[in-house]
Amino acid sequence: MIYIIRHGQTALNGSHALQGRSNQPLNENGIQQAREAAQAFRRLGVAFDHVFSSPLRRAVQTAEAIAPERPPTMDARLIEMDYGPYEGADLRHLPPEILTFFSDFVHNPAPEGMEPLASVVSRVGDFLEEIRYLPGNILLSTHAIAMKGVLEYLTPESNGAYWSKYIGNCAVYAADNENGEFGIPGEIDLYGK
Repeated sequence: MIYIIRHGQTALNGSHALQGRSNQPLNENGIQQAREAAQAFRRLGVAFDHVFSSPLRRAVQTAEAIAPERPPTMDARLIEMDYGPYEGADLRHLPPEILTFFSDFVHNPAPEGMEPLASVVSRVGDFLEEIRYLPGNILLSTHAIAMKGVLEYLTPESNGAYWSKYIGNCAVYAADNENGEFGIPGEIDLYGK
């Protein structure tokens, strides 16, 4: 199985900022979320044979909390979308061009200076192709938009449905990975909510 998790909360998440590639650590709530995810995986009897993470601290910390016995391999292709000049923008008061983009990701291109969604899907897809034949359970610790790119890559027939889906901190999706064949990912309720 391949498990994809969004990192735990950071101070910027808590303040409703467009975080992007800023290298924020987990805050206390995020550390607790990562610990709860680790406990939930243990309860389910899931141990990881391979752990990969975005190089940003919040993703690395999440991976380390979940699989302390297996240091994560960092891969820049799992990094968050590059928001360019919009990095740090207040999500409650976004510029009109970002609101337009966020209102319909499929039909509105990313504003100038931001990484196009096709680029996100391409780079995470390249990564997935490299790990396709790894045996055992795989953990990917990443970010909301990068995670949506993974889900889009694994579900080409979704036609962009994942772009507008809310993915909270430490949300988890899983997909079968048997003999190099990926299954359709589904969200896992680790926390019994």
